[in-house]
Amino acid sequence: MPEPHLALTSPQDAQPKAACCASTGGFCYGVAMAFTIDPRVAELLGHDAHLPAVDPQRFSRASLVQRFQQPPIWQPDVEVEKWYRSPNPVAASVLVPLVMRDEPSVLLTQRTSHLKKHAGQISFPGGRREPTDPDAVATALREAHEEVGLDPARVDVLGMLPTYTTGTGFIVTPVVGLIAPQSGEVERLVLQADPSEVEEIFEVPLHFLMDPRYHERRAFDVAGSRLEFFSMPWISRATDKEYFIWGATAAMLRNLYRFLSA
Repeated sequence: MPEPHLALTSPQDAQPKAACCASTGGFCYGVAMAFTIDPRVAELLGHDAHLPAVDPQRFSRASLVQRFQQPPIWQPDVEVEKWYRSPNPVAASVLVPLVMRDEPSVLLTQRTSHLKKHAGQISFPGGRREPTDPDAVATALREAHEEVGLDPARVDVLGMLPTYTTGTGFIVTPVVGLIAPQSGEVERLVLQADPSEVEEIFEVPLHFLMDPRYHERRAFDVAGSRLEFFSMPWISRATDKEYFIWGATAAMLRNLYRFLSA
């Protein structure tokens, strides 16, 4: 039986309000709501253990380059959030940074805890397109430089995944790029987070994120609507800290899984 196409969102109440962003260049992944719901307490519908993990051989630089140069026929799981209602969508981009270690990882950020909306949530570096950005790739690279201090020259851009439309009216282009660690970056990349937006920069093993056994399908009921979303909670072995990846970030990672496993 084919897997159902999930209507994913990151809502926190039944009545959406205007989005509140961390900066003029940033954007919010989900709908800004009146009060907070902890996605960790949402009903756990199950895991996707019936789906195969991506073969680690596909994580090599050569395999990834070939995959983007000769993409397979595939279908993303989620492209538009159910809460999407904006009459004037805004173009945006995120960088999906693959750090090419012996065990490749994905670089993610945790938003600062003092933000009024979406505090502490996990996201890719990214933001809205500015008039001076020639294309989606330029937006992703500029935002990554502003948010985490990543030199655009270090990113070997592979290509783009299908756009993802958030409930707040952003049409987000995920730009996938490779980063080669330099000397002195054995455990983590040497970066500088913008303290107004980013509390922490961390890496998650790519094999974990590309294994559906760790893709949780969750749901909660809001105003008579059943809202389903993906989550991928990951616990760091080094710190024993849990990073609860969900919403648009998890959805775009799920789409990356579909792309690499096709």
